[in-house]
Amino acid sequence: MESSDSEHFAQKTNDGSNGHPSEEAIINGAHPPPPSLIPPYWSHRRYESYSSIKNTKPPPITLEDHTEETSEQSGAVWAAGVTIDDHVLVSGTVPSVGNFVVWHCRIETLDGGSIVVRKRYSEFDDLRRKLLMTFPNSGGAMPPLPPKSLFYKFRPSFLERRRVGLAYFLNCVLLNPDLSSAPVTKEFIFS
Repeated sequence: MESSDSEHFAQKTNDGSNGHPSEEAIINGAHPPPPSLIPPYWSHRRYESYSSIKNTKPPPITLEDHTEETSEQSGAVWAAGVTIDDHVLVSGTVPSVGNFVVWHCRIETLDGGSIVVRKRYSEFDDLRRKLLMTFPNSGGAMPPLPPKSLFYKFRPSFLERRRVGLAYFLNCVLLNPDLSSAPVTKEFIFS
């Protein structure tokens, strides 16, 4: 009986492969390999869900205009931008003692008007401190103020850097709905 089994396996099929397809036949797709010889990750079967994902395109980016909305949050922002055009050096009674700089800030409003305020650096510093007390988690929304300097505070290059930094700070505050609608911000602007 054993000899008949071995003879059975030794018999050649019509294609001369001893009962199993040749490698060439498997590669050419003439005969699929036995399922027990193929690891599952070699099958590379693409199912309907996979192919549908591949053919799906992302939605287009859309631009929405919220300038006409009257929602609560859009109503909180009332400024379109801030520029600090100029500054004035105010001298004390004694030369070089009590001198300070007043900044001319122009706030353009969304309705097309403008508000001009004149503020000292110390008033910007007070605004930032009060906003941080009112909104303790808003540190990331408010940039730091430009640094102070005892020796260079009236040099043109220092004043230019300070002007740019103060304008950036005030823009960040007034274009943020929460910060611009805060009573401390309105007090800073209208006092």
